[in-house]
Amino acid sequence: MQIRSDSQYPNILFSTLAGLCGALAIAAYAGAAHGGENHLGNIAPLLLGHAPAFLVLSLIVPFSRTAYLGGALLVIGLALFCGDLFMRDMIGDRLFPMAAPTGGSLMILGWLAVAVAGWFSRTK
Repeated sequence: MQIRSDSQYPNILFSTLAGLCGALAIAAYAGAAHGGENHLGNIAPLLLGHAPAFLVLSLIVPFSRTAYLGGALLVIGLALFCGDLFMRDMIGDRLFPMAAPTGGSLMILGWLAVAVAGWFSRTK
């Protein structure tokens, strides 16, 4: 997929993900508060913390392929990490072996890519 600075797709994608992360975070907080399983309380702040990050990414990814890569890694990593913890609570089994560590590693790489994008950004 080619990213162009005039494309609105990344803006829509990451702003939509921000809203979904916020909504899922509140649902996880509610589940944890009403006697939910152990991992819902761990999932909620992780999702809520990434919601504003995705809003910011929606503004910068049209101008940076590295930021887009970082955002994509964050999305995949967050889905794997939170998905694995959620599956442990709901069905008592992992998403797949090493899903959470893989997701965590992808999130680390995603944040590093965002840092690189910020470091090498130039204002015109």
